[in-house]
Amino acid sequence: MATETMVKPVTEYEVVIGLEIHAELLTDAKVWCGCSTKFGAEPNTQVCPVCMGLPGTLPVLNREAVAYAIKAGLALNCSIAPEARFDRKHYFYPDLPKAYQITQNDHPLCRRGYVEFELGGETRRVGIHHIHLEEEAGKLMHAGDRLMEAEYSLIDYNRAGIPLIEIVTEPDIRSPEEARVFLENLKSILEYTRVSDCRMEQGSLRVDANISLRPKGSTKFGNKAEIKNLNSFRAVQRALEYEVRRQTEILQRGEEVAAETRHWDETKGVTVAMRTKDEEDDYRYSPEPDIPPFEVDPAWVERLRAQLPELPREKQQRFVEQYELPAYDAGVLTADAKVADFFEACVAAYGKPKIVSNWLMGEFLRLLREDGAEVQDVPLTPEGLAELLTLVDRGVISGSIGKEVFEDMFRTGKSAAAIVKERGLEQISDEGELAAVVDQVIAENEDAAAKVRAGEMKTIGFLVGQVMQKTRGKANPKLVNELLRARLVQE
Repeated sequence: MATETMVKPVTEYEVVIGLEIHAELLTDAKVWCGCSTKFGAEPNTQVCPVCMGLPGTLPVLNREAVAYAIKAGLALNCSIAPEARFDRKHYFYPDLPKAYQITQNDHPLCRRGYVEFELGGETRRVGIHHIHLEEEAGKLMHAGDRLMEAEYSLIDYNRAGIPLIEIVTEPDIRSPEEARVFLENLKSILEYTRVSDCRMEQGSLRVDANISLRPKGSTKFGNKAEIKNLNSFRAVQRALEYEVRRQTEILQRGEEVAAETRHWDETKGVTVAMRTKDEEDDYRYSPEPDIPPFEVDPAWVERLRAQLPELPREKQQRFVEQYELPAYDAGVLTADAKVADFFEACVAAYGKPKIVSNWLMGEFLRLLREDGAEVQDVPLTPEGLAELLTLVDRGVISGSIGKEVFEDMFRTGKSAAAIVKERGLEQISDEGELAAVVDQVIAENEDAAAKVRAGEMKTIGFLVGQVMQKTRGKANPKLVNELLRARLVQE
């Protein structure tokens, strides 16, 4: 008699995720030489014999890079190693001019940290296994839409030798959404400390994700897939969601998930096998002979700790207490240090924190997303927004017109007063002028007017809208409402 194979439902499996995050440090010079780290230069113009690894050259460690790595570790609640050592990681790839990478293997600079964040009304904590300092490789530019189908590649060595930190988490993450939220919080912390600009579109922040599934209740890890080519936090979540489905289907068939490295194809929305873990190179780590170990002075570490700014969770709590903002508002505003600074500067110039919060969370963040811009790229100033809000408060322009003016200010940097004058946007508050428009609207909408007279007061909003439309949004809505009530509502 045949027996049916029992397969476990999705809910029977636990998702286990660990992340490896590479963040380029914001030093002016590379980690072993004085070459510039500025982004956007012509290919292969910011290189020298040292960062190209030519024979006879010797690396000299950039002290600032070590300081930035330590500050990142302190901000992520890590302990700092008393001694720093470097190793050579050997592998052959076109973007690695020396055929080895100077990194830290056995003795990372920072260990045993964590990041706390809110998710689903609960506080989650993801452990940081370690953070190590290393050099960046060059950049391969592939000819074609997708890496796996490129016809050829070109190499730019400008990035070779830029200092970066690799942050390795514990396998504490339990869902693709949690991975995304963790990364958003990690990015915010790194930006607050100003150790990295975290611009994923420029390659200064990159993520590799490791994911496996195991039966719930099991303490044994399943075979993991490592996912490469994740160029946004959205891509991280989507790729991990795909892997959950793929690995679940494999396990439900009674098969074993292959331990392999996979490539995320953003266009197709799938991961593609690149190589099995059995094919992984033996990196043949060895101590770096040209950079001797050195002690990390505890007093120096404490001076760096004292330089740390107010971090996102602390700032969020202060915004709630000092400005009496809802926790949600405070969380949105403090997620980006530059937005938080813009908010505080605007409040200093205008006051009324909740009104400023509403404008920043609404119009400001919307336009930033639409333009793909950063706060520092926008010509609008906090003082400019304060001027605009003052014009709205004084009744010079309406709130709806204010949004039009705001968008113009956002993109041009012009003052609110200049835009209002140029475009003739002053609010109409002359009672006689508005009374004529109100009477015209009532005459053109007799059915709606009759409903208001009969007590259906919600219909008055329709009539107000008609007046606003005829005046191109310039009518004082409060005065319009009063005029309509005076004509239609029986005392």
